[in-house]
Amino acid sequence: MNTDRSGRGRTYGEKQSRERSYGEKRAYGGKRAYGERDTEKPYRKSFEKSAERMAPPAPTAALQAEEDEQPYLLIGRNAVREAIRADRSIDRILVSAEPDGSLREIIGLARDKKLVIREVDRKKLDELCMPFGHGGKTANHQGIVAYAAGVEYCTVQDLLTVAKERGEAPFVIVLDGIEDPHNLGSILRSADCAGAHGVVIAKRRSAQVSAAAVKASAGAVEYVRVARVVNIRSALEELKKAGLWIAGADMEGQPMQKQSLAGPLALVIGSEGDGLSKLVRETCDYLVSIPMRGHIDSLNAGVAAGILMFEKRRQDEA
Repeated sequence: MNTDRSGRGRTYGEKQSRERSYGEKRAYGGKRAYGERDTEKPYRKSFEKSAERMAPPAPTAALQAEEDEQPYLLIGRNAVREAIRADRSIDRILVSAEPDGSLREIIGLARDKKLVIREVDRKKLDELCMPFGHGGKTANHQGIVAYAAGVEYCTVQDLLTVAKERGEAPFVIVLDGIEDPHNLGSILRSADCAGAHGVVIAKRRSAQVSAAAVKASAGAVEYVRVARVVNIRSALEELKKAGLWIAGADMEGQPMQKQSLAGPLALVIGSEGDGLSKLVRETCDYLVSIPMRGHIDSLNAGVAAGILMFEKRRQDEA
């Protein structure tokens, strides 16, 4: 005679009685039949609620506007110097305790404008610029940074107004998904040097005029208007109605020397990885390419933009 767990005797071969029949499984917190899926798992509900609590709140229009207006750093001598010359709203300037010649010149400009200047340790500047470096390196602050008000974005119509005031055919650079702030800064710098009337960027999935972009622009952001739009394709349609031709930079386009770029023009530069998006590509009037002779068949977006801008200017002056 064997004894089960309850202490009751049972004969050999007699099955032990249980509270549930074979195949029936007890669900977490209740009973269910074998094979039946438990759709109400308390631990899953708890996990989902916890995830909801941890998730950041969805950005509202008011929150986005507040973030856009927050002060950010101007990094490096060119960026700070041009901001001072352009009468940019600057809260304070932090400068290395051991300034050299060109740094003293900038400090002199700041004092003439009665701006707040504070001497700090170089290590402090390194810490401030760490998040804005390229390739994991600290941004080269050159011994000076400034806290400035956020950039003032404008509309596409504002860019056309600038061209009209100058008595020139509109020349606008449109960025379709440029995500690297250093590329954006490089394009802003080239746009100023090539005489473009402004740059158009998207509000989402695009690099914004951040501290890293301002540093890479070498102060050009103070002179190049930037229009920020919800939809790039809609902006292109607006430029078309204003009489501009839309030229998209693409490797499958006509070589730039054989394609007319003179006159009113919007030059569209695609993203670093994917180039022009399908809808934007279809909106362009024509595509233009840069002839290649080496082993690499593509250029950095900022470099390609600069080459095409100056080819456009060359044709204008021919």
